[in-house]
Amino acid sequence: MVSTKNVAIIGSGIAGIATAIRLANKGYEVDVYEKNSYPGGKLSHFEINDFQFDAGPSLFTQPENVEELFRICGETTSQYFNYTAVNIACRYFFESGKVVNAYVDNQKFADELKEKLGENPDNVIKYLNDARKSYDSIGVIFLDFSLHKIKTFFQWRIFKAFANTKLSYLVSSMHDYNENAFDKKETIQIFNRFATYNGSNPYVAPAMLTMIPHLEQNQGTYYPVGGMISITKALYQLATKQGVKFHFGKAVASIHLKNNTVHALSVDNKVMTYDKVVSNMDVYYTYKNLLNQPEKAQKVLQQERSSSAVIFYWGIQGKFDQLHLHNICFSSDYKAEFDNIFIKKTISEDPTIYINITSKMEASQAPAGCENWFVMVNAPHDDGQDWDDWVKKCRKNVIQKLNRILATDLENMIVAEDVLNPKMIEVNTSSYTGSLYGTSSNSLFAAFFRHPNFARKIQNLYFVGGSVHPGGGIPLCLKSAKIAAEMI
Repeated sequence: MVSTKNVAIIGSGIAGIATAIRLANKGYEVDVYEKNSYPGGKLSHFEINDFQFDAGPSLFTQPENVEELFRICGETTSQYFNYTAVNIACRYFFESGKVVNAYVDNQKFADELKEKLGENPDNVIKYLNDARKSYDSIGVIFLDFSLHKIKTFFQWRIFKAFANTKLSYLVSSMHDYNENAFDKKETIQIFNRFATYNGSNPYVAPAMLTMIPHLEQNQGTYYPVGGMISITKALYQLATKQGVKFHFGKAVASIHLKNNTVHALSVDNKVMTYDKVVSNMDVYYTYKNLLNQPEKAQKVLQQERSSSAVIFYWGIQGKFDQLHLHNICFSSDYKAEFDNIFIKKTISEDPTIYINITSKMEASQAPAGCENWFVMVNAPHDDGQDWDDWVKKCRKNVIQKLNRILATDLENMIVAEDVLNPKMIEVNTSSYTGSLYGTSSNSLFAAFFRHPNFARKIQNLYFVGGSVHPGGGIPLCLKSAKIAAEMI
């Protein structure tokens, strides 16, 4: 235990809450300041006419990251939070009419790809075994430790990582690697999709990202009882029990420095002193708005921003037995779709559509005889586009595509609706340009260029969340909290 010190955390996203739990458990007095009236950041929730919607992340993997927080606090996870394994990670639909179930049983998945696509099952098993080996060696270094501390590279794990680093990981794109690994174009497309898990382009991003499927296929996919918001609720409850104080509706105006050391925060025209500050705010806005260091903020933008999304929240009157919890309806030209997103900064007229339906797992998530659809299309980050016009066109294209694939008339079944676009994501979550994952991984050394979990030239200032190392998504945000808390 430490002698009592006070820490301020800016933002109550999932990484901010997790950091607060870890520090409070070590004896720190922790205040969390949140501009919104609720915790969770992107991991939030809302309701329309008895339809329940998780506003942001919809995929739950690596539950051990959540369980660890309860364990270190001496609490039983199940008293706060429960989840169940899902046997099908995702159901894939192609314009050709082919439908593929991505079973989390790898042999069953391999057999499915052989039956539906004609893929050699040995290719699938080898690929997933390689992903496991890469994650267990290379991934541990890249995701569980700071890449910006020299001591990381003087531990025994680094030798294992080097031994398992293939030349193809360094010289090939994810797509090129997948093209060599599989026989069928549909299989390649399925495994290219994992680049979107950190907002990247598989035709540019390094082959190192082929370890991502390990999280979903080898380690398993899970459903949190009550929806994704139950993660936020459980961790918020745990944090308050540890003595963390949350201040909602309180936006931090500035971070005060004295001799390049964090000294205090300004909130509601009051200055409060703190020994250490952790920002769960987008690192760009932290430098630009809170530290008044626009030059440093601009340096953050030297890396390409990640993709964003247009999300439709639809209450559907009726049920679709052909759909599962997680569903993907693929674009017929995947490369053109990513060219549109990252080069033309527009949305494809034939987008890949992700549909998440939590009422498949819990009927109470929607009224009787209905389903709650979270419908997401990958989009460019906000660059001044006319989002009102683009959303209208996107909605029309999405409905037409789903009508073809599902043989339905979807328009007449939508009885509740809301929408989220990149500009709104920026406003709601202070994610610069609405980028869901901060920066993309569209370069070989992107992981090293991502901002560290500490400020190099400011003492006692730390960073967590999707805009810094190791990246976006629930597992990585929780890992960022652990890295920063251990530094503190």
